[in-house]
Amino acid sequence: MLVVRKISKQIRIATPVDPVILGKIGPVYGIRGWLRVLSSTDDTASIFDYQPWFIKKTSEWCQIELESWKRHKHQDLIIKIRGIEDRENATLLTNYEIVVDASQLPNLDNNEYYWKDLIGCRVVTTSGYQMGTVIDLMKTGSNDVLVVNANLKNAFCTTVQEKLIPFLYGQVIKDVDLTTHIIKVEWDPEF
Repeated sequence: MLVVRKISKQIRIATPVDPVILGKIGPVYGIRGWLRVLSSTDDTASIFDYQPWFIKKTSEWCQIELESWKRHKHQDLIIKIRGIEDRENATLLTNYEIVVDASQLPNLDNNEYYWKDLIGCRVVTTSGYQMGTVIDLMKTGSNDVLVVNANLKNAFCTTVQEKLIPFLYGQVIKDVDLTTHIIKVEWDPEF
């Protein structure tokens, strides 16, 4: 049984001041204007807790007003956007990133971080070696992984552009200081 959920919680924001990407609008579903949603939130359906959504079309923010959403085949999420009634108009919205304002995100506990806050931080080993800057993060089955932009030579004298460092707090990640934008790690720079 599919349950259609109405969107009721809307915060009044004209445009995102501190934009955060929460997912992406996927391909069209059916002929009545429904679209798939690819959520980047831990619980995929929690993407609907953050409203309004914005997309950036030709350097301008456009607000997306959701009419309803539902689960499809247990994992997939599909949405109905107000004013989109057919497949042709829905196609115009595919592949846009779903953006909200960071002020809508909940506060986190100690040793919890939003990816957006870690990107741009410098990574330094506990012995003081500058490894590089976090340019991205990856989700794996067991833990998140920092993608560090590094201009280093490895043991084979080849230039290494990216290093992957597991985000294991206490084990590998020794300290995260968001005021100085430094992440201290216990990690071999040659690895």
